[in-house]
Amino acid sequence: MASILFTRGAPSLDIIDQEGLREAAQKAFTDDPGGTFAYGTSVGYVPLRAWIAEQHGVEPEQVLVTNGSMQADAFLFELLVQPGDDVVVEAPTYDRTLLNLRQRGAKIHAIELETDGINVDALEELLESGVRPSLAHIIPNFQNPAGYTLSEAKRARLLDLAAKSDFVLFEDDPYIKVRFEGEALPTMLSQDSNEKVVYASSFSKTMAPGIRCGYLVGPKAIIKKIQDIATTTYISPNMVAQSIVNSYCRSGRIDESVVNVQKALRARRDALVAALQRELPEAVFTAPQGGYFMWVELPGVSIEKLAPAAKEHGVEFVKGSDFLLEGGDNELRLAFSGVTPEQIDEGVTRLAAAVRSLS
Repeated sequence: MASILFTRGAPSLDIIDQEGLREAAQKAFTDDPGGTFAYGTSVGYVPLRAWIAEQHGVEPEQVLVTNGSMQADAFLFELLVQPGDDVVVEAPTYDRTLLNLRQRGAKIHAIELETDGINVDALEELLESGVRPSLAHIIPNFQNPAGYTLSEAKRARLLDLAAKSDFVLFEDDPYIKVRFEGEALPTMLSQDSNEKVVYASSFSKTMAPGIRCGYLVGPKAIIKKIQDIATTTYISPNMVAQSIVNSYCRSGRIDESVVNVQKALRARRDALVAALQRELPEAVFTAPQGGYFMWVELPGVSIEKLAPAAKEHGVEFVKGSDFLLEGGDNELRLAFSGVTPEQIDEGVTRLAAAVRSLS
């Protein structure tokens, strides 16, 4: 019996535009072999940098293109987070963010995540207590791991708090295009009049994760300092990948790809909701309007005990405690992006059987 994996936040191969990417690669290799195959600059492939700047309505000097958004995160943390610095994160938050900040020796303040985003009242209380973070890490759209989206009102309050308390608001936004219902909300970057926002996103979620292409947008002074870090790290990032991404985006295929990803993931989200309601009616969750993930609470169930039992039943997930500094023993993350609706249905059936085996 093959295991059904709700573990990886990546699309399955069937929803990746393989033909379009092949055509984009051929065009990149033909149209700009010099720029594609040579060392580039530490800011990334210059035409792609310009395209990203156009999309966000900023100057190219405010953009840096990297090998995936995690490298963008790492560069920003290297610049702004020193040992002992106070840093704010959501609770729960992306496990790699916690790992990276712990390795840097940061003093992490995890603020409760509500279904409409971080508890801004709790953050304001923290700031009023005298804590002065260098950075607050926020995943505003279809948050990893919870799938929640930050409300427009909370975005405005966060911008106000960042300006008043002088910290960088790190808007980590790789899922923004993966919305399959509801109205899109303006980014905090687009409303930032005080140069407090640094924005990150990625092409992994709309094109292909193997392309490893992400980027930062922010104040020129910060981007210039990160450019210096990038120069000493790798001279230049992957020009071949970035040239292909540029070709793909400028061809217009990116828009078709986004629509296809949205349709496929909505069907998978719907399958997961239906299966949970049928097999595990006691499960507590909020269906996301987009993204890759759903956060599920199973009252009275020890996830530490459930994980090995689920593996024996042929299904795997990520424990909620992996995304928290403390707690999460009744919670888990289900990634629905890499499994078909049929696999989701069977996977939840197996998960329910594993839950029942514990009683």
